[in-house]
Amino acid sequence: MAIDWTRAGEEAVSHLRAMLRLDTTNPPGQEMLAAEYLAGVLRRAGIDPTIVTLSPGRGNIVARLKGSGGEDPLLLYGHTDVVPAEPAKWRHPPFGGEVADDMIWGRGAIDMKGMVVQSLMVMLLLKQEGLALKRDLIFAATADEEVDGAGIKQLATQAPDLIRAGWGITETGGFPMYVGGRRLYPIKTAEKGVLWLTVRARGRPGHASLPTADNPVNRLSTALARLARRDLRFALTEHSAAYLRALGEVIGGGLGQAVAQVNGTRETKRVMRRLGDAQLSSHLYAVLHNTAVPTVIRAGQKTNVIPSEAEAKVDCRSLPGVSGEELLAEVRAVLGPHIEISVDDSSPPLEVSIQTPLYDILGATLRAHDPQAIVTPYMMGGATDAKHVAELGVRTYGFSPLFLEPGEPYAELVHSHDERIPVRGFLWGLRVLYDAVRAFCAAEG
Repeated sequence: MAIDWTRAGEEAVSHLRAMLRLDTTNPPGQEMLAAEYLAGVLRRAGIDPTIVTLSPGRGNIVARLKGSGGEDPLLLYGHTDVVPAEPAKWRHPPFGGEVADDMIWGRGAIDMKGMVVQSLMVMLLLKQEGLALKRDLIFAATADEEVDGAGIKQLATQAPDLIRAGWGITETGGFPMYVGGRRLYPIKTAEKGVLWLTVRARGRPGHASLPTADNPVNRLSTALARLARRDLRFALTEHSAAYLRALGEVIGGGLGQAVAQVNGTRETKRVMRRLGDAQLSSHLYAVLHNTAVPTVIRAGQKTNVIPSEAEAKVDCRSLPGVSGEELLAEVRAVLGPHIEISVDDSSPPLEVSIQTPLYDILGATLRAHDPQAIVTPYMMGGATDAKHVAELGVRTYGFSPLFLEPGEPYAELVHSHDERIPVRGFLWGLRVLYDAVRAFCAAEG
């Protein structure tokens, strides 16, 4: 059956608005609201979903379109929880799902109910089309990504056969970055590893009127200042090298050539100064270096009392090829011997080959919908649920396609006020995702 894309677009917008009206702020989550909504939509389309309860009020949903089994399954997955919002600081209610100024407004529009709905629609449209598939297509919408990833962890450990696949598509990638007036489309092929630390200095308490060299606040702040000044390990991975070449191509000229040929920290900083783009420069530095960023500091109870200890939380990220132990040793060497360090959480970096049929299809589909697209792999400085399904053998690409006009905000809206997604760009992304999944899963051709 041929797809009526006007009707499909209206349905997609309706589902996204409904999902945005569900307050799944984490904590506490309440993702069961989204799971039950999605289950109802799937059942009406003749697809039987499975809901897996995480805890009271919280749940994951999984559905499957069966293929011939001739190829490994493809998993489309995303999360339904969202970070808190401050309604008084929004132009439109964060849980209103309103359409205004050609935008769909709401917490989670970008991160990441928009892609959850796109993935849902791909399932519905393939079912409607009655297309024979050479591989199973699995849809999963999970809880708790914004805090601990407990939802996807539960599926991976307690019900792995529900989501076991050879390939995966999830958030981040497939949207244009405007550089020099040209459109660069990143596809996430790698993630940095995570190492969260508590660092602590101890000293002798006393009255603040009597300065002492044994003040733990001074000791800790001096160590953190060293960490802020010190450049950690530089490494140019295959994925980052490809990203630099593509970025250099769109920038062009001498600066573009300099970007493409970056091979060390000094060159990175020189290029960052020349770029004049704070966000791009920050990203460029992060994908080429291990990083360690203090985020929380605690010390003392009273102004006139020197405390006996001071502590800080430090968010460290490691490049592919760098173990958590290696990064820990690097940070320890900078902080010095008088600072205690404990590991709060860690996960390894991820990297997926760019020499695969799925990566080729994602790139080709972007170019088919935008002939001016320059497609590149890139490394995400943060982390997604991909790290949890990787243990099941799922090779995940970050690909949540969305078209943006020059100046339309995107990354700066994630976890921020007035989160919104352009209607036209959202529907463009639906077509791209559908065509890519169809090309990868269809038995024909």
